[in-house]
Amino acid sequence: MKTKLAVAAAMMIGLAQPVLAADKIALVVKALGIGFFDATHQGALEAAKELGNVEIIYTGPAKATAEGQIEVINSLIAQKVKAIVVSANDPDALVPVTKKAMQRGIKVISFDSAISKDGRMMHLAPSNNALIGEKLVKMTEKSIGKTGEIAVLSATAQATNQNTWIAEMKKTLSKPEYSGLKLVSVVYGDDQTDKSYREALGLFKSHPNLKAIVAPTTVGIAAAGKAVQDEKKIGQVLVTGLGLPSEMAGHVKSGAVNSFAIWNPIDLGYASIHIANALIKGAKAEPGASLPMGRVGTAKLDASNEAAMAEPFTYDASNVDKFAKIF
Repeated sequence: MKTKLAVAAAMMIGLAQPVLAADKIALVVKALGIGFFDATHQGALEAAKELGNVEIIYTGPAKATAEGQIEVINSLIAQKVKAIVVSANDPDALVPVTKKAMQRGIKVISFDSAISKDGRMMHLAPSNNALIGEKLVKMTEKSIGKTGEIAVLSATAQATNQNTWIAEMKKTLSKPEYSGLKLVSVVYGDDQTDKSYREALGLFKSHPNLKAIVAPTTVGIAAAGKAVQDEKKIGQVLVTGLGLPSEMAGHVKSGAVNSFAIWNPIDLGYASIHIANALIKGAKAEPGASLPMGRVGTAKLDASNEAAMAEPFTYDASNVDKFAKIF
């Protein structure tokens, strides 16, 4: 009898053993419903499956505003997530709320678009800023030749990444070999399809000699490609920039776009989660540190605790259909 009771008690104790809760890592994007960020979510889920014991919370505001992200992050602090990985709509506006998160022991890193240094442990840039700016100019020259008026259609006026790339574009354009390319305007579509489309139409009207629109945002480049098609300006105005193959294949076929570039957003989401997990497990985010990015490699932090994932990749008629099936 005692033996049976002992066995029963042991079974009850076994049932009462707590199951280890998964580490919750939140991926906070600029806005929901953007294909680029949907692809980063896919990569994040891949990393979570590979790591085990990691749960991804994919979230963001309906519109790309700092206020929306602040509200989301406050909610995540209340949920006591272990890490927050965020692409910032504004570098400075998020600092108070992300500092609050870090004070509560939550690991905070930015990816894609940086939070200012005081508001995060580290930043993972998708590529090297100088290389991106130079690539945007080189693709423009390849599309239209050595002379002509060009304009930039960006995301929000506060977007850290786009502003940095535009600054690097201007540095490249100042070189003697690009003296024939004239940047006549920079406009902002706020990463909204309708507004980006209207801004592209506005450029056609205000700059009748425009030869190229350069859009360093996936929303803007697709909207500009559609505007060129709708206004029957194929061959007159060419579009290039940073875009998703799935959204740009049709514009390449139409002739509105000769080539465009992007890093792999699946890899960007995947690498960010690996880094966040390493920080949760005790890795230090400090200058000179190397942090694991799984199959993508290793992130080496510079003096500002920033690292670059990889160089951007060029897509054109020779390869866009292949990649359009992936993202």
